[in-house]
Amino acid sequence: MNEKDLKQLNLAYKTTFGSESGKLVLDDLKKRCSFNSTTHIKGDSHESAYLEGSRSVVLFINNMINKKDK
Repeated sequence: MNEKDLKQLNLAYKTTFGSESGKLVLDDLKKRCSFNSTTHIKGDSHESAYLEGSRSVVLFINNMINKKDK
């Protein structure tokens, strides 16, 4: 993906999750996907991996909307 496409995609994330509805959805995803807590389940590596995968998507979205323009 070239730089122009990345900037366009970043703007789309900021527009989507910057709206009131988008903020509401992102807050819900953060709660559901353990954004602020550990995803480790002692003795269950499969569940831990699944939960960390969900969490990584929310982390990615958060990074995209907080990325500073160059």
